[in-house]
Amino acid sequence: MSCPNEAALLAIHTKELMVLGAQGELAARLYVPDSKAIYSSLVVFFHPGGFVCGGLEDVDGFTRALAHSCQVAVLSSTYTLACQHPFPAAAEDAHAVLMWARKHAKKLRWDARFLLTAGIEAGGNLAASASLMARDRSQPILAAQILIMPMLDPGLSSDSMRAMCNKPQVAGVAAGCDKGYRDYLPRAADRTHPYASPLHSSRLKGLAPALLLSAEDDPLRDDAANYAQKLLDAGNVAHHVRLPAVPLQDAAARSDCARKEGALQEIKRFLTDLQVI
Repeated sequence: MSCPNEAALLAIHTKELMVLGAQGELAARLYVPDSKAIYSSLVVFFHPGGFVCGGLEDVDGFTRALAHSCQVAVLSSTYTLACQHPFPAAAEDAHAVLMWARKHAKKLRWDARFLLTAGIEAGGNLAASASLMARDRSQPILAAQILIMPMLDPGLSSDSMRAMCNKPQVAGVAAGCDKGYRDYLPRAADRTHPYASPLHSSRLKGLAPALLLSAEDDPLRDDAANYAQKLLDAGNVAHHVRLPAVPLQDAAARSDCARKEGALQEIKRFLTDLQVI
């Protein structure tokens, strides 16, 4: 599936919003294919940036493409960066934004039927963490979680991470993951907390159906595969798809991969199978 053309993406309607995080307001942006329609599914999306940078503009192309391809409403939200406050600030923000979205369905042109969460890289970690929180706190009810090339293991202990550290073309990517985790989790004890390290959670039952996307030559690729298997072992619905290799020297590469390399097709198929679109 090719990326939607620019005219189709520019036709997506957007609205700048302020949503409520755990400690205050956060910038967000709503994407809808038709400004007069009401949508059955809302995807709350969290951007990449290794917990230390990034924002709405970094994923604008992808969030437009997601709204267009799946015909859903997408709420792209910022969160507290580690340079402002480390863990659990961003994770608590992610859950708080889900709660805010449930409360303000009318403002989001959403009929409150299906609430989903999604994210790329660090945003994938936050989507997974927010799914755990939603289960533990019994709200909100999630229809699905979509984790795209997620950061799920602060220990950076996977085979793919160790193997890629010695490859010059991606060694910097691995180093960036390490720095991001060190800034986000300055206290060693937090690295084993399930909301910081979903992959190592010992309680994975009762979670929303999950789609996990990874890419060849990405040091994070095993995080997605291993988490998908643990979710399955715990009795959840989980699908893992490996995408083609992507040139990760570009800071926006993961978002570009999600937009152009078949991810949209996989997401649409997953949501169609769940009967939420």
